[in-house]
Amino acid sequence: MIKYALVCAHEHPFEGWFGASADYDDQNARGLVECPVCGSSDVRKQIMAPSVSGTKARGSAESDPQMRSMMMEAMRRVRSHVTDNFDYVGDRFAAEARAIHEGASEDRGIYGEASPKEVRALIEDGVQVAPLPPEPPKKTELN
Repeated sequence: MIKYALVCAHEHPFEGWFGASADYDDQNARGLVECPVCGSSDVRKQIMAPSVSGTKARGSAESDPQMRSMMMEAMRRVRSHVTDNFDYVGDRFAAEARAIHEGASEDRGIYGEASPKEVRALIEDGVQVAPLPPEPPKKTELN
């Protein structure tokens, strides 16, 4: 497996894992690599420092249980804050976000669902949007 640091045309950074370098090239050429933030398939590799064995590196969230726990707690708190304080607008999210941006609707925090195409259009029009962190797994679902 090979991990690439990627960035979309809107400068959203993310990572992608591929079986080989050729797999990335093939999938990207076919438009199958998409930004998880805005859905853009205009994606390129970022410059990455190689991993050199024998150097002392900081542990990643995957390898450090304490770091992973802290990140999961932070995501849980963000999600909880949004669901407790923002208005849920369901699949009307894109229309309502645009109405708020244009001043046609009350300025307030909202959350809901939108397709990648709707998210791209909102971002291109200068509407600020961000993905909601996923729900944490239930304790009964953990190993």
